[in-house]
Amino acid sequence: MSKPEHVVIIGAGIIGAASAYQLVRAGIQVTLIEPGIPGDEQASSYGNAGWLSSHSVLPPASPGIWMQVPKWLADPLGPLSVRWKYFPRALPWLIRYLSAAWTYPQVERTAQGLRSLLRDAPALHKEMATQAGVPELIEQRGLLHAFLSREEFQKDARAWAIRKNEGIAWQELDADALHALEPDLDTRYTFGVLVPETGSCRNPGAYTAALIRYAQTQGAALTQARATGFRIEQGRLKAVLTDQGEVLCDRAVIAAGARAKVLAQEAGDQVSLETERGYHAVVQAPEASPRTPTMFADCKVIVSPMDQGLRVAGQVEIASTDDTPDWRRAEILRDHLLTLYPTLPRSLSADRLNLWMGRRPSTPDGLPCIGVASGSPDIIHAYGHGHVGLVSSARTGRLVAQLAQGQPPEIPLKPFSPQRFH
Repeated sequence: MSKPEHVVIIGAGIIGAASAYQLVRAGIQVTLIEPGIPGDEQASSYGNAGWLSSHSVLPPASPGIWMQVPKWLADPLGPLSVRWKYFPRALPWLIRYLSAAWTYPQVERTAQGLRSLLRDAPALHKEMATQAGVPELIEQRGLLHAFLSREEFQKDARAWAIRKNEGIAWQELDADALHALEPDLDTRYTFGVLVPETGSCRNPGAYTAALIRYAQTQGAALTQARATGFRIEQGRLKAVLTDQGEVLCDRAVIAAGARAKVLAQEAGDQVSLETERGYHAVVQAPEASPRTPTMFADCKVIVSPMDQGLRVAGQVEIASTDDTPDWRRAEILRDHLLTLYPTLPRSLSADRLNLWMGRRPSTPDGLPCIGVASGSPDIIHAYGHGHVGLVSSARTGRLVAQLAQGQPPEIPLKPFSPQRFH
């Protein structure tokens, strides 16, 4: 396969931005097609927890989780819920979700694939951010997991053993060490795990926008349109179809996040992709904050200091992409935050609190779709990254550039095959 003259990237979220960054550095003409503003609040990349968690190698499901399904359906405000009216449509995905992690050998295989994608991610992001002129947005000081007790941590021992098998190291903190590190943390937390190899991003939306700006300075074009399909002749791509007309090209990248499923079908592949809606709340000018971005095992939330304020993120809601938000879910996150850091005021004025909802593009097995399309070797899948979109974007962009140029990918792509759902 010869080097492409023009690559169209469908989607300017963090995956599209990282792909554009790598392609322009390879001297390839790039056009990004995006209906919104890159990095703006409407983008899923804007609102994540900012974790560059190279240790996030476990699938979202785990053996035995099927026993929780009745609870999910009964509690519309739980950490993971399914809207009743959407349940019939989501059922095939949910069945695959449960079966993908039915046994620990399956979980271990997923961990191997994800580790190959996430390894060295903080360093890769630091390099990109520096080149894009925003090195201050990437911090490399580790991530913290907070537990109520050592016994709570030990209940999750199998998961941490899988991480250890993948070469991930961590430091265990007793109550004294934990609160020396995090003096604002509620005293009910008495055990912590610090993962030094990890990092974080202080403003994912600004980081995405900076990568796009960098690509534009290198000649990339940004077209405000919505992609609808492809013109393929005798197996070769001729153009991407949009609501504003055709865009001629000889390669295309599907990086449209939660809206990629229809485009994947147009490219010849039936993929299992669902919208996992996530929420966050941001407190401006917080009176207390973690020094290190922290995940709380008991309430399943992540708290991160951001440029915009103190962000608490979490919740998984399976619902239609275009369904209205349930802001009670973001308010639950706010309420969690106020108990995690007791010196925050119990009552926050409306002007200090921002609530947000975004749409994670998620596959049932927790592995993204990265690879060449069945309908044409000129179309590349790059979506479905779920909870690891930000951290995995750096290597995904490298893989996209390698595939577009016909080069061998730097890691095996079999675990990420878009055809695995056929």
